[in-house]
Amino acid sequence: MRALAILLALLASGCGMLARREPPPAPPAPQAKPEAPPAAARPGGYYKDDGPGANPPADLAAIPDAVPRAEPLHRYANRPYRALGRDYVPLASAAGFRQRGRASWYGRRYHGQKTSSGEPYDMYAMSAAHPVLPIPSYARVTNPANGRSVVVRVNDRGPFHADRVIDLSYVAAWKLDIVRSGSALVEVESVAPADAVPAPAPAPAAEAGGVYVQLGAFAARASAEGLRARLARELAWLPEAIEIAPSGALYRVRVGPFRSREDAQPVAERIQAELDLQPLIVAR
Repeated sequence: MRALAILLALLASGCGMLARREPPPAPPAPQAKPEAPPAAARPGGYYKDDGPGANPPADLAAIPDAVPRAEPLHRYANRPYRALGRDYVPLASAAGFRQRGRASWYGRRYHGQKTSSGEPYDMYAMSAAHPVLPIPSYARVTNPANGRSVVVRVNDRGPFHADRVIDLSYVAAWKLDIVRSGSALVEVESVAPADAVPAPAPAPAAEAGGVYVQLGAFAARASAEGLRARLARELAWLPEAIEIAPSGALYRVRVGPFRSREDAQPVAERIQAELDLQPLIVAR
């Protein structure tokens, strides 16, 4: 009986300990993220744990655009490379470059990490990543939905998704008002040092016969011939000629010529929609 009494006392004591166990403390509330909307209002969302920084500069609007200046091309960042199963050949010159497509942005996840140029990424600097624009170079990025425009310095490679043409720094995306959506349709145009101030668009007559839609650039002519043969099969609707134009050590596959960039743009967009290619509109 005494043993039974002791056993009952121990069981009673154990039940009392269980009854007094406190629930685990709730995790601390996350710090507010400037300019970051509630999750339900973020159709674009943030990639993994990326997003705005916790302590941004006091006045993002006061951060000036990049100022184009003459710089030597990076020794290594402009070599042909392969990423996610695709080959990329950086342009030797950004002159005449224009492109239309979706822009995305990257923030705190990469802040402080090395870019392709070797410089640390600064999400509060007016910079951008592009698959083929020379490093470094400068580009004007315009959001046609609201007319906002910024000038960024290209110092990194990416994005490598078929539906993205440029990755903007956080502050550049903020200025264009695409932080909340995560991505948006933009227009990208190269800016030379002497062209820092926007100038009127050139008249189509000045471009006559000199605008092409470039679909690839290869070190081996056989590879260029292979792409031209594929395009001839899959773009039967295309009235313009598909040609191979030697350029230095490269063979560029292009369509044209067109009278103006405005004439070339619909063709480039249709080719991009039908094929796994990223057309470039270039002036001869």
